[in-house]
Order: sequence, then structure tokens, then C-alpha cells
Amino acid sequence: MSPLNYNHLYYFYCVATDGTITKASARLNLTPQTISGQITAFEAQLGVDLFDRQGKKLQLSEVGRLVYPYAEEIFQLGAEIKNVLSNQKPAQWRTFTVGVTMVIPKVLAFKLLKPAIDMAEPMRLVCHEGDQDALLSDLAVNKLDMIITDQPIQSGKFVKAYNHQLTESGFTFFATAALAEKCRKGFPQSLSGQPFLMQGKKAAVRRILTYWLVKHDIVPDIVAEFDDSALMKSFGQAGTGIFTAPTIIEDYVSSRYKVKIIGRTNEIKEQYYAISPERKIKHPAILEIINAMK
Repeated sequence: MSPLNYNHLYYFYCVATDGTITKASARLNLTPQTISGQITAFEAQLGVDLFDRQGKKLQLSEVGRLVYPYAEEIFQLGAEIKNVLSNQKPAQWRTFTVGVTMVIPKVLAFKLLKPAIDMAEPMRLVCHEGDQDALLSDLAVNKLDMIITDQPIQSGKFVKAYNHQLTESGFTFFATAALAEKCRKGFPQSLSGQPFLMQGKKAAVRRILTYWLVKHDIVPDIVAEFDDSALMKSFGQAGTGIFTAPTIIEDYVSSRYKVKIIGRTNEIKEQYYAISPERKIKHPAILEIINAMK
């Protein structure tokens, strides 16, 4: 295949972003016929259709939806290069790209990342969510500056990276008002036989919570498992069963999901980590987050 024509790629990006050739032509100061012809030539070069054409309407094809995020990233980076070459201060364009594992509650991720947003030096925060191995792969090729996770990276992993513990928390047990009232007396043994919502197998909390239940001879009725902590809370709010969340966000959980607290335990705790590609932190946003947690 011949080298990619970036002018053609930019025309594709503008049409896909603006929604029509007419709008894109006004932005680019070109005739619609010119843009239409250039996109047709681009599709011929690639050997695929980037748009599904229905009369005058254009919709991204399946391949077009695949190409668009790459084009968006390319031209966003191009805008940053222009800012640098225009002698703008780094604070005006610096990006902080973070991967957050799916098991981290969203409100907790917000609490951990907020110090970076509150810095005197403006920082554009870009967050990606995924499983830890996928995020580590991105960290290894410098697509991420940091990962927030509940599991430290183990020695022998395929990527050279370092753990920095941010904070830890015990657990709070929640349920709807009627179920919470039923289970408060005799907690934690009162959890036996009750409907229970458990974190998915990828979550570190599942292992330590299971250990705690066995230690106290508690056998709840596990009715559902979730990788997504927000979805688990929504099912708990609907009365499907009891669920846990870190004690450090219990006020938010109670208020947001209209659930009541059954009880708490500090016998077991979950740790939260920042994983960075460097042992001695240099990135100002990571330093800000770690110092705020201390």
C-alpha cells in the first residue's frame, strides 16, 4: 500500500466530525465537489468504503468508525505540536493520560485524580478504562503516564513499572432500607443466607472479601457478580442484594444510591495504587496525586 495521504485523512476527519460534506467544506474553504472527490480517491487508495452513502447522507461505515479515533488522535497531537512551535508555555498544552482499571469505583477514581485537576499548572486529563493487562501494555509503549488500580504490578511482568501506594480502605456493607434493617442485628453473621452481590473475579477485593466471609463462617447467597462496580451498586439500589464499597466513599454511596449501611469492617482492607513507568516520579501530576494522598 502507498504511504497514507494525510490531506485525504484530514478531509475524512472533518466530514466525519461535522457530519456533512457541506459543513466540512465551509470549514475548509473548499467546494463540496473537491472534498467529495478527495474522499473518493482516499477510499480507492485504501480499498475500503469509509462512509455508507444514502443519497446525500453520509454515515460512517464499520471501517470508518474504526479509522476515526486514529484520525482524531493524530490531529489532536498535531494541534499540540502547533502550540509548542508557537512558543506557548507547556502548562497550556500538557496532557496527563491515565488508565483506570474497571474495578475502581468511579467516585474513588475522581477523588484520587482531583489533585491533578486542582494544580496551579493547568493539566488536560485524559482517562481510559480497561483491564490491568491491557493498560500495562499501553503504559509500556508510553500511551499512558499512570495507571490507577487495586492490584500492584507483580515482579516478572512484561513491562518495567513501579507501584506507588496511594491509600487504603476498609469495607462498608450496604442494602436497601428493609434489607439493611433485617441484617444489622448480629452483623456480620447476619449476612449468611442473604442475597449478596459479589465483585468479579478480576477484582482484588473479591479474594480478600471471600477470605473474610470464610473466616467468620458466613455463607451469603451470591446472586450476581459484576466487573463494573457502578452496575453492582445499581442492582443493590434496586434491592437485588447486599453489596460492599470502600468505607472512604460510603457517604457518596449512601446518598447517590439511596441505600443504608448495614455495618463495616476494618479487619481486611483494600489498597489502591498508582503504577508508573519510573521509580522516581518526575511527572508533576503524578507527584501531586501521591503527595495529596500522603
